[in-house]
Amino acid sequence: MERKEEIEKEKLEEDTVEKQDTTGEDELKDEKPEGVQEKDHEVQELTNQLLRLQADFINFKNRVEKDKEKIYTYAAEEIVTQLLPVLDNFERALESVEEEDSFYQGVKMIYDQILKVLNGNGLKEIKCLGERFDPNFHHAVFAEEVEDKEEGTILEVLQKGYLLNDKVIRPSMVKVAK
Repeated sequence: MERKEEIEKEKLEEDTVEKQDTTGEDELKDEKPEGVQEKDHEVQELTNQLLRLQADFINFKNRVEKDKEKIYTYAAEEIVTQLLPVLDNFERALESVEEEDSFYQGVKMIYDQILKVLNGNGLKEIKCLGERFDPNFHHAVFAEEVEDKEEGTILEVLQKGYLLNDKVIRPSMVKVAK
C-alpha cells in the first residue's frame, strides 16, 4: 500500500517538474497574455501546495501508525503492573507451605496460569541472581562484603523485576557484593 502511494507521489512530482519546465519556457517566449501567465503561476503554486499537503498527510499517517503500535505494545502495561504484587503474593504463599498437598497444587496451578497469560502478553522476569549489577534493570537495596564474590555481583533477589516487551516495568530489588 505504501509503495503504491510512493509511486503516485513520484508521478505527481514528475508532472510538477514538467509543468514547471514548460511554464518557464512559456514565460520566456512571452507569447501568452499576462492573464494566462498569472493563471499558470497560480496553477503552479496550487500544485506545490498540493504536494506539500500530500507529504504532510503521509508524515501524519506514518506518525499515527507508529503511535498505534506503541499503544498496542504498551496497552497492557498498567494492568500488568497492578498484577505484579499478586504474583509476589502467590510466590510467598507457595514458599511458605512445607507440604505439597492438593491445596498447594491448586494454588500452584493458578499461579502458573496467571504467569502463562502474562508471559504471553510480553512479560518477562529479569534474571539476576549471580549476574553483574546493572542499574538499568536492578535496584540495589543492600551491599554486603563477600570475599569469594566479585564486586557488583548480585547475591540475593529481594523482589523480582520484570520487563514488558523489553521495557523495564519494575526493576529487581537486590543485594549486591561489595
